[in-house]
Amino acid sequence: MSEGETGAGLRLNALLGAAGMDTLDAAQMGRFEEYLALLIRWNERVNLTSVRDEEGIISRHFVESIVCARALPQGITTLLDFGSGGGFPGIPIALCRPEIEVTVAESQGKKAAFLQEAVRVLGISVKVHAGRAELLKVQYKCITLRAVDKMDEAVEAAARLVAPGGWLALMTTQGDLVRLQRRAGAGFSWESPIPLPGGDERLLAFGRLKVSSPV
Repeated sequence: MSEGETGAGLRLNALLGAAGMDTLDAAQMGRFEEYLALLIRWNERVNLTSVRDEEGIISRHFVESIVCARALPQGITTLLDFGSGGGFPGIPIALCRPEIEVTVAESQGKKAAFLQEAVRVLGISVKVHAGRAELLKVQYKCITLRAVDKMDEAVEAAARLVAPGGWLALMTTQGDLVRLQRRAGAGFSWESPIPLPGGDERLLAFGRLKVSSPV
């Protein structure tokens, strides 16, 4: 492991600590360092994320995704990351919560190829659905959405894939939250949102689908 990669892991842990969160252990640090190196390399030819520098990826993508992973309610066995892009938050969830069976869905071929390579390099048990998530016929105990194109329509589609009693996890902004909650439908009961580190009024909101109510 290079000195630069080691530094990246330490910077990630420093940010987690500054946010009042538990730091990663050595094994998790190493995997996040591998993930970062892969992102930087692929982002030179595939637009995985508009945040292209190491510091931005660590402070925005990694920290937010780790917050989401740790905040997921206990008992979730299956999770779909709807429109995963560069793997956020699905791959960090798989790294932090290996007991959850994670599927990352991405319709853009080059991004899906990156996700397949990331799963291979990191050695994690993640399924990659290289296609439109809304065409899946499986229901999941939790579905995450973060920075998805046409977010309103994506939330509506994702809500239909949540199993009764399951969760919808929205990573969005204060200004967009109420609108997106409405798009999910009346069947969801929402918990108080969790502020995400870094400001910009970004937050994480969990909605649970009532067992007896359709979306």
